[in-house]
Amino acid sequence: QVQLVEAGGGLVRPGGLLRISCAGGDGTVSNYVLQWGRRTALKGEEWFALISPGVDTTRYAEDVKGWFTISRDNTKKTLFHQISRLRLEDTVMYFCATPGAPPAGQGTQVVVSS
Repeated sequence: QVQLVEAGGGLVRPGGLLRISCAGGDGTVSNYVLQWGRRTALKGEEWFALISPGVDTTRYAEDVKGWFTISRDNTKKTLFHQISRLRLEDTVMYFCATPGAPPAGQGTQVVVSS
């Protein structure tokens, strides 16, 4: 299992923008397919964005297209997740992992509140 550590969550206001990160070890971010997911009390864990290595092909769940952006910086060994126009329902725990694997880190909590 790859090592990944999420960071960057916190308290943000509705309508704002937030970028959270997922730091990996050598080669992890640049060589693996990686995805972002979220955990809620109602739906449990669900994956919503994926990025492939090399050409950086991305895929999104329908309900987040145009809203969430997944990206990576191989030189920083970091995966990113940007949320625009934050809503109250974006208050969840976010985590990253390779497809088919459980969350590798502890996740990072985002709280959207005015």
